[in-house]
Amino acid sequence: MTAPKVSVVVPAYNNEPFIRQTMRSVLDQADVDLELVVADHTSSDGTWDAMAEFADDPRVRLHTTPAGGGAESNFNRVSAEATGEYVKLLPGDDYLLPGMLARQVAILDSNPGAMLTACKRVLVDARGADLLRDYGLKGVRGPLSGPDAIRSTVRAGSNIFGEPGSVLMRRSALEAAGYWDFSHPYLVDEATYVNVLMTGSFVPEFRSGAAFRLNNGQWSVALTGYQYEQVSGFHRALHARRPDLVSEADVRVGNRRAWLMAQRRRVSYRILKKRMS
Repeated sequence: MTAPKVSVVVPAYNNEPFIRQTMRSVLDQADVDLELVVADHTSSDGTWDAMAEFADDPRVRLHTTPAGGGAESNFNRVSAEATGEYVKLLPGDDYLLPGMLARQVAILDSNPGAMLTACKRVLVDARGADLLRDYGLKGVRGPLSGPDAIRSTVRAGSNIFGEPGSVLMRRSALEAAGYWDFSHPYLVDEATYVNVLMTGSFVPEFRSGAAFRLNNGQWSVALTGYQYEQVSGFHRALHARRPDLVSEADVRVGNRRAWLMAQRRRVSYRILKKRMS
């Protein structure tokens, strides 16, 4: 059996209200040879039954992840099941916009030295209402070498690439990186992209291609201090590992910007909480 061009992998956990939309948004993608791999990690709601509604589609493979290990176990379990040349991890409450997979595949096909592409996205609330459109890729003007992309995200003090649903990677690069890097759990996506970009370049796409669903837990005031600690710790660890790539000055700039963003996030949380209530 010939492997598909792209694997979209979904680590599902208690996503019953959203998983149908997530899966349908993948299966409705046109002009791309794909597989959809979904792994349920001991959900206590109707997630598995909702997933099973798609079991007759030959592009769909359903799995379960044993209890224990949390998100790390499910991220790595479902990613290891991918067989495509390219892989995208899509959380079980997010979804893709029409045409995005074909565009991202074309980008990587036409840039053989690129390990990763990312697009802008739409931020939505729990009901699916738009909060922000064409969000992301702040400060990015065009393609970047791997080292330049890594320094750019460190100096920005934030993840310039976006959530996993907006990113497509070469599966071989993700495997070589050891799959998902949970050494700093809040930065699992950014840390993983950095590992992947150690071996190749980054090519952005400036159209919105994915929707990322916000919830109150992601925007709590209490979380802002933890977020800053995770970001600054990641920067310091990356400098210690690769001082030739990320300098002390890069770390200082990035940590300062991360601290300022943490303060702004407190204000944003209050505004978004009212809109999502």
